[in-house]
Amino acid sequence: MCGIAGLVRFEGLRPDERRCGARMAARLRHRGPDEVGCFSDAVASLGHARLSVIDPQAGHQPMSNEDGTIQVVFNGEIYNHRELAAWLRSRGHRLTTRCDTEVIAHLYEERGDEFVHDLNGMFAIALWDSRRRRLVLVRDRLGVKPLYWARDRHCVAFGSELKAILAAGIGRRELDEQALKDYLTFGHVPAPGTIYRDIRKIEPGHMVVCTPAHTQVRAYWDIPCDDDADDGRERPAQAWIDEFAALLDDAVAMRLEADVPLGAFLSGGVDSTAIVAAMCRHASGPVLTHTVGFDETPHDERDKARRIAAQLGTDHREILVRPDAVETARRLASHFDEPFADPCAVPAYHLARAARERVTVVLGGDGADEMLAGYRRYRFDLAEAATRARMPEWLRRGTFGLAGRVYPKADWLPRPLRAKRTLQNLATDDATAHLRSVSLAAGELPGMLLSSDLATQLADYDPFARGREHFARCESPELLNRLCYLDMKTLLADEILTKVDRTSMAVGLEVRVPLLDYRLVELSARMPTALKLSNGVGKRVLRQTVERWVGPESATVAKHGFDVPTDEWFRGPLRSVLYDELLSPAARLRQWLEPAAVENLIRDHVSGSGNHGQTLWTVFMLEQWAQHCAAPDPAERPDHVERHECVTLA
Repeated sequence: MCGIAGLVRFEGLRPDERRCGARMAARLRHRGPDEVGCFSDAVASLGHARLSVIDPQAGHQPMSNEDGTIQVVFNGEIYNHRELAAWLRSRGHRLTTRCDTEVIAHLYEERGDEFVHDLNGMFAIALWDSRRRRLVLVRDRLGVKPLYWARDRHCVAFGSELKAILAAGIGRRELDEQALKDYLTFGHVPAPGTIYRDIRKIEPGHMVVCTPAHTQVRAYWDIPCDDDADDGRERPAQAWIDEFAALLDDAVAMRLEADVPLGAFLSGGVDSTAIVAAMCRHASGPVLTHTVGFDETPHDERDKARRIAAQLGTDHREILVRPDAVETARRLASHFDEPFADPCAVPAYHLARAARERVTVVLGGDGADEMLAGYRRYRFDLAEAATRARMPEWLRRGTFGLAGRVYPKADWLPRPLRAKRTLQNLATDDATAHLRSVSLAAGELPGMLLSSDLATQLADYDPFARGREHFARCESPELLNRLCYLDMKTLLADEILTKVDRTSMAVGLEVRVPLLDYRLVELSARMPTALKLSNGVGKRVLRQTVERWVGPESATVAKHGFDVPTDEWFRGPLRSVLYDELLSPAARLRQWLEPAAVENLIRDHVSGSGNHGQTLWTVFMLEQWAQHCAAPDPAERPDHVERHECVTLA
């Protein structure tokens, strides 16, 4: 796992830009602590911060084809690189390393932009074709690895994190107000936007090709929506389960290649249990597993993980997280580079840091909930949709809409009893109701917190519009599949995988996610929905696999969720932070949010009248980002250059 960065100026690099790739990569040393490499010619300057995982002696980047006309910097892993290397050698290519990076350059020679279809892995790739004067940027199908880019009239910059592009001096620190509204709606900034107006995220499954004349952004892959085809309906359920189990076993086996110590995250849920069980089937010794827990018992999963570890015979380690969250949040703000409000990033960071003490690579269980309908909200969404379908639109919008507006809020109740949100959901459409369910406070935070000026300025901007586009793009006749598609395109890529990448890369740990092998994703998209959600239980096909590998007790574990006790923290050890930072006259968030609204939230929460832990964490992380990232870093000045070994071509 690594960090990549670079700058291409098609009319020719200025003298101070020849080492720009090195300067950008230096900002990513946490992603690649082992070495920094760079390349430059008259037009392009590429940088790479390396975490050595495969072929540590020979895998230096940037890496090229035989004549050096194609240069590649790459972040990720290509799991089928051995097969691709054998095919390339049969075609006459000369490969000199065991690294997957070298395969990319030669595969591009053979296949052009279609090379990406041959890759099975997680990847962010930048390829400079000097002969054709074109820069190719590619992000993996599901968005496991991040890639940012910016282009002005003269040059293109790219990087694994926002800070690398800012170090190039091409992306300005100009706030995108729409992105701020997105953040208050979802707790993160969805792709393709970023918190900065001039910098963009490459979306999962997309490619950007830049030449002197034009820039093309296109999708090269999408989650298939041809579910329940004729052959699928006639196929017995056991055949689907057999194929899923075989593919998952193969996906895990492919991800065990490493020249460094390797382990796994284990929560005790069915997702991580399936991954660890498959690892044990292939490992020659005990698998190294790691879990995280809290003093607050309802949020603690250590007992479940401990039982699974004992059953599978792993070498298990537990990490207890106590509320030092303020210091951790400040540290994480520097890694996310834009506001990010998932408090699970705190335990995820501690888990990654503890795992890094004895391994360099871990396998994780992310992706199953979105792919196989594991969240309980899908049950509520389907029930609400069935109710909507039985009533005419004019009645729903009139009766339920009015009732929802006047019904009192009761956020402290379990969701089935929160009638206000249910009534409001019944008054709208399927996509909007689901987006409300995955957003913060049903998408109402911007209206509650934004200053009056900003609220007026952004009145016509709808943060749900992008989600509705994704929902409409999926043509599956099954609503459940459309909801899963929407979540994989948004929540999974923009929040969950972003959290995993930043918290693990903050400590130089590589996380591999077998459940997001694109073959499994395509299979899951096609299978009958009863193998995903049935009788109120999600992930049925995965549970059947766990029952086969581990036993029935492990397959019936209820989903707990990686919850964080923010309500308790903000009434206890973190209470003073609310007053010292969020209510301070010097608080930077005052330029965007109404101070009185923030103060009311704090008073309501501390008194126990309401539970606003997640909302307060969202505001707190906005302040942390503003403090850390709003001012230019001295290391980003053009005259700040660190020493690196570089390859320079005239």
